[in-house]
Amino acid sequence: MEAAPRRLLVVWHGFTGATRAMAEAVAGAARGDAGEALEVCLLRAADAGADDVLGADAVVFATPETLASISGAMKDFFDRSYYPLLGRCDGKPYALVVCAGSDGEPTIAQLRRIATGLRLREVAEPLLVRTHAQTPEAIAARKLLPETDLARGRELGALLAAGLVLGIY
Repeated sequence: MEAAPRRLLVVWHGFTGATRAMAEAVAGAARGDAGEALEVCLLRAADAGADDVLGADAVVFATPETLASISGAMKDFFDRSYYPLLGRCDGKPYALVVCAGSDGEPTIAQLRRIATGLRLREVAEPLLVRTHAQTPEAIAARKLLPETDLARGRELGALLAAGLVLGIY
């Protein structure tokens, strides 16, 4: 009997296109590298919940930095999911993607605190994309990320796919 495919969940939220592009780069590379051995689910934070996390073998959380924090929609996802997940996903592999104008570190720290509380296991260094948007107009503008950033997202997706398919995590 053939084993069921492993499952990678990418939960994301974004405003200007940068976080979505990174989430799609991660998911696309994971799909392409693993074939039928891996199911990849890309869900907006508003559409994801605890059952999606529980049904996944690994999770990527992708968010923009908003006022030195995760986005409101990502916070809402964790507000709805945290307690239903508590004690039920110990050791589940995860990775982070944060798109920020200039910093990003406070958002990574916040996500890591949440993951620590859930006892998730970080399997890759956080992927931080800095857009250098500093004015209100630049912050609100649609973002087209350079190929170098998208390549980093694809690299993360390939890494996660390989780790899941090979049973490393």
